[in-house]
This record gives sequence, C-alpha cells and structure tokens, in this order.
Amino acid sequence: MSVAVAQALPRRGRLMARQRRVGLALALPALVAFTGVILYPFGKSMGLSLFRFTLMTPAPVFDGLANFRRLVEEPALLVSWVNTLVFVVATTALTFLLGLAWALIVNQSFRGQALLRAASLLPWVLPSTVTAFLWAWILNGQYGLLNAILLTLGVIDEPVTWLATESGAMAGVILAKTWLSVPLFMAFFLAGLQSLPQDQIDAARVDGCHNAGVLRFVVLPHLKPTMVIVLVLGAMGNLQQFDVIYAMTQGGPVRATTTLSIEVFRQAFQNWNIGLACAIGVLWFATIAVPAFVYLRALFRSEPA
Repeated sequence: MSVAVAQALPRRGRLMARQRRVGLALALPALVAFTGVILYPFGKSMGLSLFRFTLMTPAPVFDGLANFRRLVEEPALLVSWVNTLVFVVATTALTFLLGLAWALIVNQSFRGQALLRAASLLPWVLPSTVTAFLWAWILNGQYGLLNAILLTLGVIDEPVTWLATESGAMAGVILAKTWLSVPLFMAFFLAGLQSLPQDQIDAARVDGCHNAGVLRFVVLPHLKPTMVIVLVLGAMGNLQQFDVIYAMTQGGPVRATTTLSIEVFRQAFQNWNIGLACAIGVLWFATIAVPAFVYLRALFRSEPA
C-alpha cells in the first residue's frame, strides 16, 4: 500500500464519520417530534388501557385485560368493529373502481382534457368538513338535492330521510368519503398510466387485442404495483376516518355509523372512560398497522436493487 493511499484512508474515515454526525443532527428534530407526538402517546395509551380510569375513579386502578375483554363481550362495542369493517371495505372498493375508471377516461386524448383533469381534483382539495356538510345537504330529508331529483323523476312519491335510517346513514357516509377520495386514487392510477409504454399497447393491437384485451393483458398488469399501494393506502385512510362521519351523523342513528374512530372519541370525551378508550385505540392502531406493513413491504419490493 502506498503512502498516499495510507494517508487517504484515515481522512476518508473522518469524512464519513462527520457526514454521519451531520445526518444524525439533521434527523434529530424529526426523531424528537416523532417520539413526543407518536411514541410517547402510544406508550401512555398502552399503559392506561390496563387500568380502570374514569371520572368516578380518583386515580387509575389496575384492571388487567378487563378493558380488552369488554371489546369482545359488549354488543355495542362489537357493532363498532362491524361498522368499521363495512365502511372500510365498501369505501375502499368503491373508490378503487371509480378512481381506476376515471383515470382511464381522463387519460384519453380529447379537447378539454387538461380542464377536466384539474376539475377532477376539486373534491380532494376541499376541506373534509365542507364535503361532509355538502353531502349532508344533498341527503337532507326535507330540502336535499337527492330527494328533489328523485321526486322530479317520479322515482319516489315522498321525501326520504336518508340519514335517519341505519342503512341510509351508512350508505351516505360511504358515498361522501368515496367522493372525497376518488381524485387521489385517480391521480395514482393516472401516473401509472402515463408511465405505460405506447409500444406495448401497439404490439397488443397488432396481435389482435381490442380495447378490452388491451385493458386486461397490458394496462391492468402494468398497474398492479399501483393497485396494491392504492388499496393499502385507501384502507389505512378509511380506518382512520373520523371527521366526515362525525360531521354527517355523529355515529348515528343509534350506532349505525359508529366506527372505531368515533368510539374512541365517544368513550374518551363523552363518557370519560379513558381506560376503555385507550384499549380501543391500541387495537385500532394494531388494525392500521397491518395494511401499513403490507404497504411498506410492497414499497421496498418495488425499489430497484
């Protein structure tokens, strides 16, 4: 080994050590914020979930897994799990299908394409509470737009109080959240379609594929990684959904639209049962962690080696 190389190695080591220190210093504020905003509250919630802690108890009383047993024994709490499953599956599936269909439409070349793409993002940029109040007005039983249209067309004979029935309320919040999320899904799919090489489509047409064949054998296989990411992100977002549901129905009528997010809020800030609310939150976090793990795994697999 030459003298120059021997002298260069320590300098290179010092440079790499200095770069690591700079990187750690730059990441430290984010790490502190993550610890204070995410890790500490979650750890505190896990601890409180093992205690009976309400306004009736002057101090938390250790109760073991009693709060978690209530989650599987009380029918009212089981309803929240069922409602969450229905809401997440229905909203994610509907948003997926409509987002893909709309992306295929706006990906075509036609006059006014850019204007339509920009207008398609409008529901996404609106605040979620504005979307909730807008759909609450559309579905209003007295002066709602939907009733006005259906009465004019003769589909119904009298106004329907859509949000006052259990099935109507759940369908209403699903529609509102779908309308809010379709633009984002459309943007993901449109980005995937823009990366599809035109020569693959031309080759499929030369082989005799019509539009349905091109969609099935070329477009959809190309969009498979995007589909996985969209489905997982959609499920995670819908599992965390609170504001649209609460602004439209507040979890009612009765408990028809009470999901886990609504249940946590209700137990913590209306019933002041902190222990039970933390137990629900812990299991809620574990539920969200499943699609998050799938998303991260798909993301790392898609990266080039």
